[in-house]
Amino acid sequence: MERDAVDGDTGTHPGAPQGYHAHAMLARGGEILERLFPGLREELREAGAPVFDYGEGIDFLLPVGLAPRQRTGVRIQTFTRDELERRLRRKVLARPEVTLMASTRCEGLTRDPSGRVSGVTCRRRGEEEPFGVAADLVADASGRSSALGDWLGAMGVAVPPKRTVRAKVTYTSMNFDRPEESHPDHPDFYIAYQMLFAPRVSRAGVLLAVERNRWTCSLFGFEDQPPTDDKGYLAFAESLDNPRLAQHVGRRTVQESTHRYTNVDNQWRPYHAVRNWPDGLIAVGDAVCVFNPVYGQGLTVAAMEAELLQGMLAGRRGAGRRLDGLAGDFQKKLGRLLLGPWTLSTNSDLMWNPDRQPLAARFAHWYNTRLFRVAVKDAAVWSRFVRVVNMVASPVLLFHPAVAVKVLAAAFTSRSKGN
Repeated sequence: MERDAVDGDTGTHPGAPQGYHAHAMLARGGEILERLFPGLREELREAGAPVFDYGEGIDFLLPVGLAPRQRTGVRIQTFTRDELERRLRRKVLARPEVTLMASTRCEGLTRDPSGRVSGVTCRRRGEEEPFGVAADLVADASGRSSALGDWLGAMGVAVPPKRTVRAKVTYTSMNFDRPEESHPDHPDFYIAYQMLFAPRVSRAGVLLAVERNRWTCSLFGFEDQPPTDDKGYLAFAESLDNPRLAQHVGRRTVQESTHRYTNVDNQWRPYHAVRNWPDGLIAVGDAVCVFNPVYGQGLTVAAMEAELLQGMLAGRRGAGRRLDGLAGDFQKKLGRLLLGPWTLSTNSDLMWNPDRQPLAARFAHWYNTRLFRVAVKDAAVWSRFVRVVNMVASPVLLFHPAVAVKVLAAAFTSRSKGN
């Protein structure tokens, strides 16, 4: 059931304003999607979405300088969310067991006498009469506007309060033409990036090479709205310390509409903590947890959730077990999966607020600042950071003695110089 009027040709959901902005599919997310949809990466590449080594293809400005430009072994692909969603939707709708009910809004859950969720009530756009659909398993993937918390409350299921960490970041984005490889202005990178970093770097941006010889550029500011007019947009890009973004924004000859997005707060509905979670119901994606998109985790975490569900369903099918108990187990495992990405995102965002900086957030910020000072000079440390950022390695990798000694030495040197 899709509340928007979508079909196989639809890309970004009309009801998803964030879909127009730059999206990152981290290496782990790309690997998962390729396992779920074999051939997807090549299909996107043929459409012009480049595949490249993270270290070789990114002009990455850290708060303390440019990252090393050399091979890391971590391969990623850049594309618009519009193109990705269109390709995935077509593949899903091509499966004979899938039926799409577009322009259909779910309005509530139904339960059987045992209390198990047995289906949903829906209403098609333009029609007055609701109707019911029976289900063995209901999955809420309706995004940050999900009404599931209210539905559970109406059923007598108590849900702990939603956790929110304000991001106060505004995105302004556009797509425009990118020089072909034969053009003398063709760049030697596929991504140009300047990261936000509290409290000093409050303006940032990213430039992504995407399909059909285009750039996607997203400019973002903390408590600062990048303009939507052409002159102001370029001026904001020129205010950044990474000149690559302004160079290419200034060279554009064809551009698409400019979009602004402000609803980027981190939000986590702690369904994993619900004691009497009803059987037959799961929630995934932004319906559970929304991250500040500046860290590029959302798409990859969603892919990890899909892989988790696939594995749990396959395990039960292989053991000849029914779905009884699966829903509650899934939400608990999902809670554990989300903890790491949530901690990374919120620790960074909390550092913008001088009155709300937990000890863990302050330590992470202190350590990362010194880690960056090492990484810009040490390609091996940078490579470890790349693997962690792309979720193909545990954050523990950055606390290995081989790294920690260098970080502490950088901290001592900085302190001795009075920095």
